[in-house]
Amino acid sequence: MGGDESVAALAPLIPVADGVDERIDWSEVEGIWGRRFPSDCVRFMEVYGAGLVSEEIVILLPVPRAGTYTDASGLGDETENARLTWEMCADEADFDVDPESIVAWGVTTGADIYCWLTTDEDPDRWPVLVCGRHTSPSFQVHPFGMAEFLRRLLGDAEFQEETISVTLPEERAFANWRERERRHEAGLNPATGRPWN
Repeated sequence: MGGDESVAALAPLIPVADGVDERIDWSEVEGIWGRRFPSDCVRFMEVYGAGLVSEEIVILLPVPRAGTYTDASGLGDETENARLTWEMCADEADFDVDPESIVAWGVTTGADIYCWLTTDEDPDRWPVLVCGRHTSPSFQVHPFGMAEFLRRLLGDAEFQEETISVTLPEERAFANWRERERRHEAGLNPATGRPWN
């Protein structure tokens, strides 16, 4: 499934209403990371952008950008965290990974880090690596991309139990970081857009 189709398959699970096109310069991304990014990531950034999925999963920006909802490092800091986690705990895994091939694309409020293994020349064939805080097993490789991983995570309770260390709310939502800032400034709950109770 291509990037357009795999991101379109998320629409029933993640409403696009609060998504924002990040207008990312993908040549800048390639210059920073030395590689192209998967087509589903490119499409996700056009449809949703970076932000919070179901109050628990943060989708990171591929490039540093001042004024964002986090420390503005883009994927940089979480990629370093994932690589260090692998180096410290790799003996728990039943597979081997070159830490330099790990690139993070998301984190959870439960301290899980979702990454790609960037060993294939074709970024659309990069599998997802889970560096889980309380998942079983802690390290997992899934043979599909970011959008398909999110679709399964949000739509399959059994897959969810194995791949995330927090409980997702039943109501699925997405809020781009800009929308979250707008809500915050308006005195609303940034995650839901509703008044605080």
